[in-house]
Amino acid sequence: MKNVTDSFVFSRHWPSAGSFGFNTDILATNPINLSVVIGVLIFFGKGVLNDLLDNRKQRILSTIRNSEELRRGAIEQLEKARVRLQKVELEADEYRMNGYSEIEREKENLIKATCDSLERLENYKNETLHFEQQRAINQVRQRVFQQALQGALGTLNSCLNTELHFRAIRTNIGILGAMEEITD
Repeated sequence: MKNVTDSFVFSRHWPSAGSFGFNTDILATNPINLSVVIGVLIFFGKGVLNDLLDNRKQRILSTIRNSEELRRGAIEQLEKARVRLQKVELEADEYRMNGYSEIEREKENLIKATCDSLERLENYKNETLHFEQQRAINQVRQRVFQQALQGALGTLNSCLNTELHFRAIRTNIGILGAMEEITD
């Protein structure tokens, strides 16, 4: 048994027969080898190649179908977006017009409120001026009255003596007494 395995392991025991070996003639061997290889590939690989091509064709067709569906979906979304854009543009125009009219109303209200405030301030200013004038006039009157009274008292004190004082007091008491009798 050892001789049988040795003959497979060691190549020096193989006889170099003419049935198997390398042919170094390139022109004779290549077309034959190529035709044999191509024939074997066609015979055995035709089913595998057809399966691969069919699978590839199915994937390409499904990709095309998916792309078409995605394109249709994108077109629908684009149309929806266009409709929504038109709606939003109309709303924006409406808001813009309403906004302008609202701004005009607010402007007019603000102008009116400002005019009213200015008028109230003017009235308040005029009332304040009138009040201050009256107060100044009253102060001047009081001072004039006080000065006149002081002047009169000074004149009376310098002109009147004790007897005239008693006489003026008696006269005034008499007038008061007469008034009291009239009221009773």
